[in-house]
Amino acid sequence: MRAFLALLVLGACAWGAMALGYRCPGPAPVRYLVIALWVGLGVAAVIALLRVRAGVPLKGWPLGFLIAMVVLAGWWQTIRPSNDRVWATDVAQRLTSHVDGSHVTLHNVRNFEWRTATDFTPRWETREYDLDNLVSADLVLSYWMGPAIAHTLVSFGFSDGKRVVFSIEIRKKQGQRFSAVGGFFKDFEATLVAADERDILRVRSNVRGETTYLYRLNIPPNALRQVFLGYLERAEELDSEPAWYNTLTSNCTTIVFEIARLIAPGLPLDYRLLLSGYFAEYAYDQGGLTPGFTYAQLQERGNFVQRALAAGDSPAFSTRIREGVPGEDPKVTP
Repeated sequence: MRAFLALLVLGACAWGAMALGYRCPGPAPVRYLVIALWVGLGVAAVIALLRVRAGVPLKGWPLGFLIAMVVLAGWWQTIRPSNDRVWATDVAQRLTSHVDGSHVTLHNVRNFEWRTATDFTPRWETREYDLDNLVSADLVLSYWMGPAIAHTLVSFGFSDGKRVVFSIEIRKKQGQRFSAVGGFFKDFEATLVAADERDILRVRSNVRGETTYLYRLNIPPNALRQVFLGYLERAEELDSEPAWYNTLTSNCTTIVFEIARLIAPGLPLDYRLLLSGYFAEYAYDQGGLTPGFTYAQLQERGNFVQRALAAGDSPAFSTRIREGVPGEDPKVTP
């Protein structure tokens, strides 16, 4: 029992050290001192737990660590997300929308012209869409950290040729860089970006050199509108009540799953919801991708990096990256 308690203290000590490392206020020397005191208290509590004799009540260092843990947890709850910070340019604006019947107006649709990751021309636009013309949704996975981790985006297509991509992203402050570990410790707020494909897809495939795949989602026409409006509802929530981005529980993949569950409540939980690089395979197993093809075929034909590089900033970028993609290109058959 004491060994089990020692493991719990060790885990809490590690969590607290990282939480203090990311969020402890004050200059670096003060932060390092606080972390050192915290770790010292935790180690002393572990040693005391392992040395104490059976039947002897806990006191001293273990009790002191428990009190410190309660104080740390109370302080942690006071750290609240905000929409009012000095944000990085690419996440500076918040998506807002107005829905009037089938007519949707989106404000702050991102349409940047990217030359490099740091050299770009910002453009935030107001765009209008008719939900009666909504005909398709495509799942896009962009790999930047090995096969298990990918960024998840959904692109909606309309019969009049319009497209818009929705993406839950970290809302970086100016000068801040993404950290998967920091995403566990309230280091980033979440934001929902709506963007033109020549911005948000091309920057990943052509500028950042990420490996990108596109899959046509097998969503019934009557459910497409629900999925689209689900994104707008999430954007409204984030606009009125900011929220933390969490690497595990509130990220680019979990929102897709949450919205899909509104339509099909029986969707099972799966490890591939956490390892987002395998999310397309999960969608395939649930019948969520173009039928009649193997997953390997969909993956091979969905890789659009070379097509994106060839298309460049062409006005036909969206059409060209979909050449050969099952469900989009009528010439492609099983």
